[in-house]
Amino acid sequence: MTEAPGDTRPDDRRARRNVAVLVAAQAVLGAQVTMVFVIGGLAGDVLAPLHCLATLPITMIVLGAALSAAPLSSFMARHGRVPGFLLGALGGLLGSGLAALALAWGSFALFLLGSFLTGSYMAAQGFYRFAATDAASEAFRPKAISWVLAGGLLAALTGPQLVKLTDGLTVVPFAGAYLVAMGINLGGAGLFLLLDLPRPRLAPARGGPSWGALLRRPTILVAVACATVAYALMNLVMTSTPLAIVGHGLGQGAAADVISAHVVAMFLPSFLTGHLVARVGPPRTILAGLAILAGAGTVNLAGIELVHFFAGLVLLGLGWNLAFIGATALLAAGHAPEERGRVQGMNDAVVNGGVAVASLASGGLMNCAGAGVAEGWQLVNMAMAPFLLIAVFSLAWLWRHRVTSGA
Repeated sequence: MTEAPGDTRPDDRRARRNVAVLVAAQAVLGAQVTMVFVIGGLAGDVLAPLHCLATLPITMIVLGAALSAAPLSSFMARHGRVPGFLLGALGGLLGSGLAALALAWGSFALFLLGSFLTGSYMAAQGFYRFAATDAASEAFRPKAISWVLAGGLLAALTGPQLVKLTDGLTVVPFAGAYLVAMGINLGGAGLFLLLDLPRPRLAPARGGPSWGALLRRPTILVAVACATVAYALMNLVMTSTPLAIVGHGLGQGAAADVISAHVVAMFLPSFLTGHLVARVGPPRTILAGLAILAGAGTVNLAGIELVHFFAGLVLLGLGWNLAFIGATALLAAGHAPEERGRVQGMNDAVVNGGVAVASLASGGLMNCAGAGVAEGWQLVNMAMAPFLLIAVFSLAWLWRHRVTSGA
């Protein structure tokens, strides 16, 4: 780092360059995530032998991400971020290719396998926000995290629109979107070669504290719990949204537009969230996000007009943004540098595991637990309440622990 004599401010030029690359990667490669979340349940509803299994492909994506997170983190701890990110893009490429082939063959099992492989890209994408902090100063880290997540804004705009543009492009419904996703992985992978990240200097993957020992640290436990609740509830509602919109006769185009607005709300606030975290701290930011998530469920329960879907899903995205970035910043403050790979892998494995359960539950609540589309949609949104309370109580417990321990 180059500093002026007597200047103690950190030089974050290297970190800012990496953030710019990761923002571009988030924008380009991230488009496939919004695409598959728009059409995954709809395609699954066509292929699945039972309507209850319509969202199983999305569950497989998240399950693939959950099972890939820890191995990917260990791999990157040994070999660096770039090889790990390239592996993720390869998984996205293979997953999209198998999904397109499965749609052509009418094979639900092959579609699930392709979805599972797509999850390895989703796991790699989850580490973009952590990579942004590798060369960043402590003061710049919350902003780096939020800026990288803000890169999803372009993906939010392009992904669902690509779904609309590819509708009818191929004889096989939905196959065109997966062919485009293959091209996104091929074209976007080259961005990672522009990264200038520090070489791995972390402890061996088998060393360091166990997951149980890490989760006994209050800061880490609450950060993981809040991140899991925020992401799982966002996925629970988002996964069912296209099914609810189409089920109410509003059309696939309306579903794509609502999901697009939702993902914009997920990432647009990121330009300011880092400043908010730095100003009021991670716990208060998380609490604000949880309150907005509760508001999203309330709006969704208020009616089934298109305006309700738009308003509810925008609030859902905003609440996720505050709660998830706040939880990520809280996690970063809870471990030593040499524990980074282990903690991040454990965090994303737990979070993605929770999201996998939520996505599977989404289909069950939506299609099987209620008497119809309207009842199923109500059950999905009512299911948010107990988990929001768990997250709020965990924050209160952390606050009390810090007061009593003097931390």
